[in-house]
Amino acid sequence: MATTRPSGWLALAAVVVALMGLYLLGAGAWLVALGGSWYYAVAGAALLLVAGLLWRRRRAALWLYAAVVLGTLAWALWESGLDWWPLAARGDVVFVVGLLLISAWVARGLDVDDTADRSQTAGDDQRDLDRPPDAQRGPHNAQRHRRWWPARAALAASLALFLVTGIVSWFSHPHRIDGTIARDAANGASRPLSEVPKEDWRAYGRTRAGRRYSPLAQITPQNVSQLTVAWRFETGDLRGQKGDPPETTFEVTPLKIGERLFLCTPHQHVIALDATTGEKIWEYDPKIRGALALQHLTCRGLSYDDGRAAPPPGVERDAAAVRRSSKADLPVAAVDGPTVARCGAKLYMPTADGRIIAIDPDTGSVCKAFGDGSGQIDLWANMPNVNPGGYYSTSPVVVAHGLIIVGGTVLDNVSTHETSGVIRAYDADGGALVWNFDPGNPDETAPIAPDATYTPNSPNSWSIASVDPQLGLVYLPMGNAPPDQYGAKRGPAEERFSSSVVALELDTGKLRWVFQTVHHDLWDYDVPAQPSLVDLRIDGQTVPALVQPTKQGDLYVLDRRSGKPLLPVAEKPAPQGAALDDRTAPTQPSSALSFAPKPLEGRDMWGATMFDQLACRIAFHRLRYDGRFTPPSRQGTLVYPGNFGVFNWGGVAVDPVREVAFTTPAYLAFVSKLVPRANDRELYVQPDGSAPPGSLPALNENFGAPFAVKLEPFVSPLGIPCQAPPWGYVAAADLRTGEIVWRHRNGTVRDRAPIPLPFRMGVPDLGGPIVTASGVAFLSGTLDYYVRGYDVTTGEQLWRARLPAGGQATPMTYLGKDGRQYLVVVAGGHGSLGTKAGDSVIAYALPSG
Repeated sequence: MATTRPSGWLALAAVVVALMGLYLLGAGAWLVALGGSWYYAVAGAALLLVAGLLWRRRRAALWLYAAVVLGTLAWALWESGLDWWPLAARGDVVFVVGLLLISAWVARGLDVDDTADRSQTAGDDQRDLDRPPDAQRGPHNAQRHRRWWPARAALAASLALFLVTGIVSWFSHPHRIDGTIARDAANGASRPLSEVPKEDWRAYGRTRAGRRYSPLAQITPQNVSQLTVAWRFETGDLRGQKGDPPETTFEVTPLKIGERLFLCTPHQHVIALDATTGEKIWEYDPKIRGALALQHLTCRGLSYDDGRAAPPPGVERDAAAVRRSSKADLPVAAVDGPTVARCGAKLYMPTADGRIIAIDPDTGSVCKAFGDGSGQIDLWANMPNVNPGGYYSTSPVVVAHGLIIVGGTVLDNVSTHETSGVIRAYDADGGALVWNFDPGNPDETAPIAPDATYTPNSPNSWSIASVDPQLGLVYLPMGNAPPDQYGAKRGPAEERFSSSVVALELDTGKLRWVFQTVHHDLWDYDVPAQPSLVDLRIDGQTVPALVQPTKQGDLYVLDRRSGKPLLPVAEKPAPQGAALDDRTAPTQPSSALSFAPKPLEGRDMWGATMFDQLACRIAFHRLRYDGRFTPPSRQGTLVYPGNFGVFNWGGVAVDPVREVAFTTPAYLAFVSKLVPRANDRELYVQPDGSAPPGSLPALNENFGAPFAVKLEPFVSPLGIPCQAPPWGYVAAADLRTGEIVWRHRNGTVRDRAPIPLPFRMGVPDLGGPIVTASGVAFLSGTLDYYVRGYDVTTGEQLWRARLPAGGQATPMTYLGKDGRQYLVVVAGGHGSLGTKAGDSVIAYALPSG
């Protein structure tokens, strides 16, 4: 009772299904052993049976495959519901192979009855099958059709059900929150906190309050779709020059003062443009010197001082006072280019080699009277562990009360012996040191003695500060004491100030209050964004508030006078079990207003197909993961959200009238693995980025700690995130109630996928949003190359324009001398994200006339 072997398409189908079954059975059994889903192993066994039946040309193969399709659909709905992307990953291959099996090329080869031998017709049938389907006219064709038609119809029906379910899921939005923000001007009491003309943008967040809110209303939800390019300027400063670190980025938000725009480039050039035409007026090159140990090369912006503030009490404004105020551990080179004796207004430019240079905004000349007579101050003065490039201010300084207040970035995860995270205030006119807040020695804020040094390895403030001049306070988001994933050697001061928001008195630098967002941070959850200052109506009273976004997704709304929470903050139990002599905090704070993701489960794993999804599920179960704040481990810990952050340096935009925050939460998981160090001399990463033979690669050396750390995104073998999309949203939150009013997926994978997929999956962004008084928000930082406009009331996307490169910067808006409102976007890409590099500054406006 032998049957003939299959040939052609039927044989191919049998082999394909067998290979699928072998992989799913083997890898699925591994997943079961790890405590994961049984589906893959069961499906693999069923597919091997299908393959055997196909090889023997039995019609039962179609019946059994129909059962596999229905079982897969039921399992997919149970795990993911009507969520299209997870549903598609579970069923795409099963569906496509099902289409192959019901094709005439395959199904007509299944002529063998499951209980009777029909070999006497096999020779005639096989010869008939060798012809094209429309030419098969043998005497047995009608009989064969009657035999395989019911099985083929059953499989077709199961595929049709899968297809209908997929169509329904495409139009469902399980992650979407629909709501509406009141359009009326609810809050008329919010103070401006600084005198910035409405037509200008004079600080990183437009004002020192850091709201990223413009009172302009010419561009509205009704006409934003009419925006067109008004002008475009290329800086000529492109990523990829010799010596550039991987994270070389064009993150600047330009300033607009009077009729000019001022911006800086990744390689530290300062450029002035005509704000209406985009024509270059001047350019200044500070000539960065020497080899620098840079992890980042960027400039997020400049700072502006109109020169009207009186000197702080007791400050001498002369070069001798500056020279007496500090000791420089590095020789400070003379500045290049033209100079002027004294400037009224000034621009302040932080440089990668650790200087602050004062520039005349009218001419681009260096203001010689600033600093020690060279037009600059040296940020390496009185610093320990001097390593050129290991410390500088990537963010603009803050200007208030006649002072410039400076923090800086330190090398992350290189060693336990880095420089200080000190925050310093200098006289804005002369550059003399006025006070210093050293997180390792917080009680001594008087200017340090010339021969003394600050505390090494203390927490730093690398992001943007905010100021309330009426309260006389400056608010600083704080980083972590390095290294990020090991904290056994941190002292009480480091523990107190790491990953916190600190309020200091403007005139003295004395601590007013500190609010910590993560206790004993082992996850690089430093506070990344500028605090936004806004007055809120609470219980019939106007309360000065501070809104602080965090990497872990919490938005803390605090009384900025005292640091007390205005929305509830709870201490929740945290996972325990740190490595070696380290420890974990028993609890961690959690805000009532939070975009923190729900903990991941096996069902949340994703992939382009069921195969890489299975690989992700195996990887998930092999990692240590007990939810948010799972400590790093030698086994490998899943960190979710990862240190990319739900929010990063772009922060949020706050509408002080509606008392809402326009936010852009992002969700990416990372893996943190501790790699034991044999000694402090062995390099785990060579200067060329390779790992020595026989050693494990580690991205973070952590000299002085018992571990190096391998830190990488949690991705599938195909390089896509292992967690299911959406990975990025736009969302609005009511700052008085803590309610998330609306939330929508944002962005596509057009510029990340092998083929340009236009679907709005929801992708991460890096770069902040802005909002305007008319109720329009703008964002350019998504991983696809677009700038978009949104209706703040509903979250609806109203407009988008294609960018020539990644737009990982915060836009800004202003009024030109022609009376038109301009939107300016920087498109320069981001080295770490791999977005396309560029050097474009693009202005959009409504058509003139």
